[in-house]
Amino acid sequence: MAAVQGTWSSRITASWAVLGVCLGLVLAAQAADAPKETPKAKAPADKKAPADKTPWKSLFDGKTLKGWKATQFGGEGKVEIKDGAAVLNRGDMMTGITYTAGDCPKMDYELALEGKRVDGNDFFATTTFPVGDSFCSFVLGGWGGPVVGLSTIDFYDASDNPTTKFKQFKLGQWYKIRIRVTKERIETWIDDEKTVDQVTKGRKVGIRFECDPCKPMGIASYGTTGAVRNVRVRMLTEAEKKAAVPPPEE
Repeated sequence: MAAVQGTWSSRITASWAVLGVCLGLVLAAQAADAPKETPKAKAPADKKAPADKTPWKSLFDGKTLKGWKATQFGGEGKVEIKDGAAVLNRGDMMTGITYTAGDCPKMDYELALEGKRVDGNDFFATTTFPVGDSFCSFVLGGWGGPVVGLSTIDFYDASDNPTTKFKQFKLGQWYKIRIRVTKERIETWIDDEKTVDQVTKGRKVGIRFECDPCKPMGIASYGTTGAVRNVRVRMLTEAEKKAAVPPPEE
């Protein structure tokens, strides 16, 4: 009888061992078949616009006319500082401000500002700037309101040369203006849209005589109240200067 009990005991122990092995195999299989948790993808980092390669220098503090003067055209309106901007009130003809600090660049630079037409229907932030030993003006909203371009190219005004464009400007809306001057060309942008890309080699770059009081750098309105702010300048890098060189003529 004792032998029989020993046999049954051995069989039960063996059965439990087999059952344990089988259960372990089943659990291992389930673990292998279970879907693996995939690591969460990292959210893409916000893409920021590349910083300018050279720093901007502010030319207008938004509080005073330090470094500037009200331009004496004759019949000009009053220049006021209001809400961080220079307001060029409507005059009989032109009203403006001229830069007087004496550190105005002549070549290989960018000039930027913001301008808006407050009242009226003619140019509101026309900007005169140096081009080497000469000067040029970027007209914004001239000839009754829509004309954009450079005055002058080969003695032709912004209304009648290869840079002529037409754009509707809304009253009270600020526009970003940028002008780039290199030895090879003049480029301009309004709200990041390129409006002028004029090769200057072999061209006569100049200004209309009415803009003479704006030299070396100035901003003016014509029969219109305009406002300007955030006037600044930066020098170009060597890479930017090379990029401005036009391809050779075929």
